[in-house]
Amino acid sequence: MIITDNIRGAAFMSASMAAFVLNDAIIKIAAENLSIFQVMFIRGLFTTAMIAMIAYYKKASFKVISKADWKILTLRMVGELGATTCFLTALFNMPLANATSILQSLPLAITLGAAVFLREPVGWRRYMAIIIGFLGILIIVRPGSDGFNSYSIWAIGAVGFVVLRDLSTRRLSQETPSILVALITAIGVTLAGAVLSPTMEWHVVTNKSVWLLLVAAAFLMFGYMFSVITMRIGEISFVSPFRYTALVWAILLGYLVFGDIPDKWTLIGSCIIVVMGCYTFYREHKLRR
Repeated sequence: MIITDNIRGAAFMSASMAAFVLNDAIIKIAAENLSIFQVMFIRGLFTTAMIAMIAYYKKASFKVISKADWKILTLRMVGELGATTCFLTALFNMPLANATSILQSLPLAITLGAAVFLREPVGWRRYMAIIIGFLGILIIVRPGSDGFNSYSIWAIGAVGFVVLRDLSTRRLSQETPSILVALITAIGVTLAGAVLSPTMEWHVVTNKSVWLLLVAAAFLMFGYMFSVITMRIGEISFVSPFRYTALVWAILLGYLVFGDIPDKWTLIGSCIIVVMGCYTFYREHKLRR
C-alpha cells in the first residue's frame, strides 16, 4: 500500500483529535477534585512551560510585536479565555460526547463569522449547510425537552468565543510568530486562572490532580503539534473532515471512562453536523480550485 501525503495527513489529523479528546477526558476526571479556575491555572502552568521551551528553541520569544497586533492579541485573548471557561463549565457538567458534538459545529460557525465580519464570500449552498448544521445543534441540545441540559448553552458559548479567537488570529500580521501568539495566550489563560481561583471554592490540590493535569497539558501540546503537521503535509480539503473523528473518540472514552452512552438524538444531531461540515469543506475546496 502506498502511503500518500493525504493519508499521512489524515492519520495526523485523527491523532490530533484523539489527543484533544484525551485532554478533555482527563480534565473531566480532574474536575472531581478541582474547580474550573484551578484547572485553568495548574494546567496553564504546564502548558506555558512547554510552549515557552519551544518558543525559546525557535528564538521566537524575543520578537517585537506591533501596537496593531497587540490590539488584535487582546481581542484574541478575550476569545480564548471565554472559550476555555465556557467549554470547561460544559465539560464539567455534561457528558463528554455531548460537549464534543456541539463543538464540532465550529467549522460552520467560523464560515458564518468570516462571511459576516470579514466579508468573505459565502454562497447560498454553504449558508444552507450552516443553517442545517445549526439545526443539528438544536437536536442535540433539545431546548424545552426533558433531556435538556442547561450547560449545553455553555458549550454553544464556547463555539462563539472560539470563532472570535480564530477570526482575530486571521487579522494578525505575518511578522508575529504563531508560537509567540500561543505563548502569550497560554500566559494570559494561566494568569486568569490564578486571579479567578479565589472566586470559587478552593480544593486541596493532590499529587494525583497535578499528575492528571500534567498529562492533560502534554496531550494538549501533542494535539496542537499534530494539527500543525497535518496542515503542512496534506490537502486541507482531504484531511479536514477527519477532524470529526473527535466524535468517535469522545463517544468511546465517554463510555469506557464515564459510562455515558449518547442517546439517539445526540447521535442524529452529530451526524447532521458532520455531514454539513464535510459539505462545507467540499464547497470551499471546489471554489478554491
